[in-house]
Amino acid sequence: MTERKPMTLPRLAQMHTSGEKIAMLTCYDAAFAGLLDEAGVDILLIGDSLGNVLQGRGSTAPVNLDDMLYHTTCVRRGVKHAWVIADLPFDSYHVSKEEAWKSAAALVKAGAHMVKLEGGGWTTETVRFISERGIPVCAHLGFTPQTVTSLGGFKVQGRDEESAARIKRESQALVDAGAAMLLYEMVPAALAAEITAASPVPVIGIGAGVGTSGQVLVLHDMLDITRGKKPRFVKNFMAGRDSILDGVKAYVDEVKAGTFPVNEVHGF
Repeated sequence: MTERKPMTLPRLAQMHTSGEKIAMLTCYDAAFAGLLDEAGVDILLIGDSLGNVLQGRGSTAPVNLDDMLYHTTCVRRGVKHAWVIADLPFDSYHVSKEEAWKSAAALVKAGAHMVKLEGGGWTTETVRFISERGIPVCAHLGFTPQTVTSLGGFKVQGRDEESAARIKRESQALVDAGAAMLLYEMVPAALAAEITAASPVPVIGIGAGVGTSGQVLVLHDMLDITRGKKPRFVKNFMAGRDSILDGVKAYVDEVKAGTFPVNEVHGF
């Protein structure tokens, strides 16, 4: 058996180009990082979703940079192969490009290979500033949890012609500014597939259909640990399985085969 090598950004770009699907999950500690790594997950995301699933908060907004640094350090200790992305939390990149760089640099020092930020338009120059200084950036568009209040709740984005055009326009600007990956949350499957087909960089989807380069879910959702209402695009991968490792392997297998998710958009 060929030894699995550490994931790299060029390898992820190659997967996108060749059509090999990318499996990504959120992760917040060393124990799960080791398990997800063993199961073959390509990317681990230290998401600010930890505010919801670990801290019991109602949104991601209260999560701060110290929280993200702690969990990034923990995850990196358990990783041997996967690419590691850390979220820039709310209020850590909004005031200035220089502030954003310092936040991103701190996450890289804690072990992240890449940082992720939410939004388009005003973030374009921030992405440029960070990426030009050597830190890869993933841009998160569509539904953006940090600004759920301004979006009017958990709503699918890009349904109408005007908003779809804006997402496509902002996506192109972000890639031109140096974004090395795009992530779309809760956008119509047809829109995500169209953007992915034309994109020079990998595109990850969550509630965005099967036509993206890869998929991501919140770990606690797909293991059916999350209590309360979950998004309709979530699948319980623990159903009928005896171990978490088997559940995660099933997720990886279905993402790689293109059988998860079904090719339609789902909200909450």
